[in-house]
Amino acid sequence: MAKIAFILLCHKDPEAVIAQARRLTAAGDYIAIHFDASAEAAQFEKIRTALAENSNVCFARKRIRCGWAEWSLVQATLYAVEAAETAFPRATHFYMVSGDCMPIKSAEFVHDFLDRDDVDYIESFDFFESDWIKIGMKEDRLIYRHYFNERTRKKLFYASYELQKKLRLKREIPADIKVMIGSQWWCLRRRSIEAMLAFCRERPDVIRFFRSTWIPDETFFQTLVRHLIPEGEIKSRTPTFLMFNDYGMPVNFYNDSYDLLLSQDFLFARKISPEARELKRRLGALFATEGVDFQISNEGRSLYRFLSGQGRVGRRYAPRFWETESTLGRQRELMIVSCKKWHVAKRFLEQLRRHTDIPVVEYLFDEESCALPDLGGIQRSLGKRTRHRRAMMRMLFDYYDSDRLIICLDPDNMDLLRDFYADRSRTKLLEIECVFSDEYLLGHARRVGLAGERMPSETLARLLPTIRGDVIHESDQMRDAEFEHFYVLRETAGQGENSLPVARFLDIPEERAAEILSADHLFSD
Repeated sequence: MAKIAFILLCHKDPEAVIAQARRLTAAGDYIAIHFDASAEAAQFEKIRTALAENSNVCFARKRIRCGWAEWSLVQATLYAVEAAETAFPRATHFYMVSGDCMPIKSAEFVHDFLDRDDVDYIESFDFFESDWIKIGMKEDRLIYRHYFNERTRKKLFYASYELQKKLRLKREIPADIKVMIGSQWWCLRRRSIEAMLAFCRERPDVIRFFRSTWIPDETFFQTLVRHLIPEGEIKSRTPTFLMFNDYGMPVNFYNDSYDLLLSQDFLFARKISPEARELKRRLGALFATEGVDFQISNEGRSLYRFLSGQGRVGRRYAPRFWETESTLGRQRELMIVSCKKWHVAKRFLEQLRRHTDIPVVEYLFDEESCALPDLGGIQRSLGKRTRHRRAMMRMLFDYYDSDRLIICLDPDNMDLLRDFYADRSRTKLLEIECVFSDEYLLGHARRVGLAGERMPSETLARLLPTIRGDVIHESDQMRDAEFEHFYVLRETAGQGENSLPVARFLDIPEERAAEILSADHLFSD
């Protein structure tokens, strides 16, 4: 059975550290603690005294001051790992945690999980080929030397960096090392830890290299594990659940996150808010429980993206650059069908194909697989279509040799609607207003990843009003915008009532509009 040596890096709140150590060792596991040297000595003594009689606790042989993105974080981890490797010869796994981490499964589940596969759990992606780094410095993290803390000594950090670039003081990466990158929250087997510590003793050149890289806690262990351990024995994932907001800051979990956390396919979570005392109490009690059957749905990140987007104007992180200098053409008419139920809109468009000669295109800004003609490459991805939306539409008008064109848009595309309405061309909008049953909305949540098949019914019940409110909000936004030539086709209205808005949208007689609406099962799910 797995026995874990937790590697705890912490710098505050002695009471929380003591509680965490007692909780994690109560199931027979171990913990090695590095308490930041920047904290008061009295706080560290309080921890040592409280845990002195616990034989499953040890401390790093040396305390150092740690700084964000510095080598000091790696060095502190190594000190704690060395202490744990020596003090706990029966430990089979070494699990990296912080003072803000809490288990989100029982100890029984955690041990069974680690026993299941003889592998290391550590994110380890190719530094240069992967897109793990989204923005900011990439190669320059490695090929230049970084001696100053970017947060506390920003001017010196960037002055040194710019001077090295100016003097072309690039350096080589050790020839036999392939640099990898990933989360600093990992769980490694004992033999991997032993191999890594031996490597550190044998290769001071690699240590020297990483000492002056930027944010080495995201590259050092990730690189060494991939260098020393066969690929088949590595699962490139973190066992700790964490999320980041749009500004790159870790998301905090609070008392209402309990059900969400338990349903994720992870063993621990960070960051648990210091104020979330009830959440900590419940998770602590759960860790000591046996026989719990966890329903894993793993929809946490997609659910967070959805919920955190509520209330944003335009529902975007930041304003985007629109091609305001271009136009579709004064003589052209863009006709937009907006419907949350895509299958209903597609049935409607099929009727338009049969009864009119107006070219129609389905959800080209929402659906990657939308059938489009070859337009020189601009049509290949949603990103290109959206960035160059006016150029895209001009090319479609030209391709179909028509001054009228019908497209579909999901109602959440308010930025696109506003942009098209700001054009010199004539724009019309037809909203297809559908009825949404609870079953349909839950199915929608599962299709888009907001809910898993095994999400607890209590969580689903709390999520449902938010999803329904989001659908209503999107419709309200369109109406509040007071777009000209805006018409509504309602599922709850009869064919006679719906004929008029369709006739005005298409500029056709009501009799022809009635023929279009005569299709069977137009609104069927």
